[in-house]
Amino acid sequence: MKYSSHPNPLLERAAWRDLNGTWQFAFDDEARWRTPQDVTFDREIQVPYPPESVRSGLHDEGFHRAVWYRRTVTLEEHERQGRLLLHFGAVDYATRVYVNGRLVVAHEGGHTSFTADVTQRARESDTLEIIVRAEDDPADLAKPRGKQDWLLHSHSIWYPRTTGIWQPVWLESVPEHFVESLHWTSHMERWEIGVEARVNTGAHGSVPTDLTLRVRLSHEGQLIADDRYSVVGDEVSRRIALPDPGIDDFRNVLLWSPNHPTLIQADVELLRGDTVLDRVQSYTAIRSVDVQGNRFMLNGRPYYLKMVLDQGYWPESLMTATDEELRHDVELTRQLGFNGARKHQKIENPRWLYWCDVLGLLVWEEMPSPYRFTTRSVERLTKEWTEAIERDRSHPCIVAWVPFNESWGVPDLPTNAAHRDYVRALYHLTKTLDPTRPVIGNDGWEHVATDLLTVHDYADDPGVLLERYGTLEATRSSIERQRPGDRVITVSGFQMVEQPVVLSEFGGIAIMQDSQSGWGYSESEDASDFLNDYTALLAAVHDSRGLSGFCYTQLTDTFQEKNGLLDEYRRPKADLLALARATQGKRTAREMTIDPAMNPFGYSHRWRERKQHDTGE
Repeated sequence: MKYSSHPNPLLERAAWRDLNGTWQFAFDDEARWRTPQDVTFDREIQVPYPPESVRSGLHDEGFHRAVWYRRTVTLEEHERQGRLLLHFGAVDYATRVYVNGRLVVAHEGGHTSFTADVTQRARESDTLEIIVRAEDDPADLAKPRGKQDWLLHSHSIWYPRTTGIWQPVWLESVPEHFVESLHWTSHMERWEIGVEARVNTGAHGSVPTDLTLRVRLSHEGQLIADDRYSVVGDEVSRRIALPDPGIDDFRNVLLWSPNHPTLIQADVELLRGDTVLDRVQSYTAIRSVDVQGNRFMLNGRPYYLKMVLDQGYWPESLMTATDEELRHDVELTRQLGFNGARKHQKIENPRWLYWCDVLGLLVWEEMPSPYRFTTRSVERLTKEWTEAIERDRSHPCIVAWVPFNESWGVPDLPTNAAHRDYVRALYHLTKTLDPTRPVIGNDGWEHVATDLLTVHDYADDPGVLLERYGTLEATRSSIERQRPGDRVITVSGFQMVEQPVVLSEFGGIAIMQDSQSGWGYSESEDASDFLNDYTALLAAVHDSRGLSGFCYTQLTDTFQEKNGLLDEYRRPKADLLALARATQGKRTAREMTIDPAMNPFGYSHRWRERKQHDTGE
């Protein structure tokens, strides 16, 4: 498979230009400059790194309510011929973009993408002066902010702020009529793939009646579908029937799973008659996700989740990472024996989701929380969460949506009906926008609406975990009487049936050296003790028959939290293969072999080909 380098691999065109790099920059601490003409640009910054980061060239962690960026781009001839789009991966928080002195787009939301059509500005001049204003009040607790600290210095479980541009910026040339959005949905039970496309109608808003969309799907160079559909209005919504491969051995070749991340390449053309107006490359996959009784199901079979909590921070760049670093995190997660990651309090760069699709890693996507319940916070979170689902729902790696975590932003769930209704509303809205995946209304405790019963339990005694979750009966009893974080696991009135139970936060073991400051949920003395403690804790979880999966805290050390399996520079704290064997459990550890060529640390593992590939082991 040829790997994509495009910022949005699900909608890739050949004509695009990277605008990352050196931009002019200014702090506007009092948010007093209202127009670009007011601004004095007095320094430079390296985009897309936030000014709080080392890599930005500034490393200024102070309070800055607003920031400004400026860059002048000389256009190439082809960029002035058709239409020109200016894309932003993510800018935190409220953004206004000016091009050649005119406002071209405004966007609110620090974790989702947006686009400005700058065609008219490009036709008026052969240069674009791009000016970006981002307002991000560090004291505003009513906006979705995730783990970004409101204090000057990071403390407890919160980390340095990320202000302004923190994901890629790029220009893209498109024709007058072009494919504006493209979504894929797997329907494994009928061996079909759904495609939804929206066509941008251009400046005049009228769509020619003879537009068609051609979709060609292929796997390893072999064509498996070649369909053509009329564009009705400005949309196409169809299901593509694939040839059924027959018995399971042949079906499994095409099914996507962590051990077999089979992707189907898509070549999509927008045509008028026989003339190709627009061409995009994309991909999809055949796989199903479901809940049946107390089992999580992948591709129609029970699948045990072995996940890790991933905060998505780097010491020198905060929430921003290079593509190589994003890929490396996915590789390390797999090499540690996990089949999934819960990306915590962050909507990650789509490039990370791409590598999860390619390399085979299940993902729980979780909305960053606000920390107050107000009318405005409800409106903000709902809008941004809707945008996140719209952007990411075509990624096969995503197997669950998590709109809330630990009652953050809804602190009075047991006593406040409005808080409960809000969680239920987001649960049902998410199911409406994407009915193909489970939804966890509020991860960890105080469940009011959920497809998976998730529990956060940091007991450091393996025997205690085994006592609480060793059997289905013990697990049900624990759910009824446990108070993690002094919170009930289910709120009165919640209908507890046979939902799968997942221990979605536990562990958090730290190795604290004399020179270190920080903390963990429990501590080991050295690397040997750390490996022993991790192995014992994971053995207890694997032996707990009341669980359908787990999520260990956490992948890496993150600032003052020293409870990662890797340190903040992604170096393992114990032998990587031994950690992976503990993660996998007794049933599958014997399947693992050393492959020194696969990993810079000298370790890796792979699994032998087995027919029972979809058990999660």
